[in-house]
Amino acid sequence: MIELAQGARLPERTFGPVTMTDIVRYQGASGDMNPMHHDDELARSVGYPAAFSAGMLGAGWLAAYCTDHFGEESVRRFRTRFTQAVYRGDRLIASAEVVRLFEHGDERRLELTIQLRKDDGALVVDGSAEFALT
Repeated sequence: MIELAQGARLPERTFGPVTMTDIVRYQGASGDMNPMHHDDELARSVGYPAAFSAGMLGAGWLAAYCTDHFGEESVRRFRTRFTQAVYRGDRLIASAEVVRLFEHGDERRLELTIQLRKDDGALVVDGSAEFALT
């Protein structure tokens, strides 16, 4: 059971290592077929070391991490910001901290800060989210 108090942290979850299959499956599901995400030669031609993941894939992993704890139906707000590219082979660690518990109308809610980091600690996605509590 997760402690629901300000400052409490959710258990971390690891994703990856990221594969080309992960990236291309996300592209197909999202309809974003930008070749920068699957064409190494093109990515290198503009200065990247290789093709890289779509930022929304990392946001999706953060969303899955949160909804595994609180359920999809409880999402009230979910905001993310991408800070660094993710490449094949990267292992990503999702974490969250309780910012506050509060009432919104007749609903009890929880606000979290959320982050996705590489194994080396580099931040790739950060944000915040709110969930209704039952």
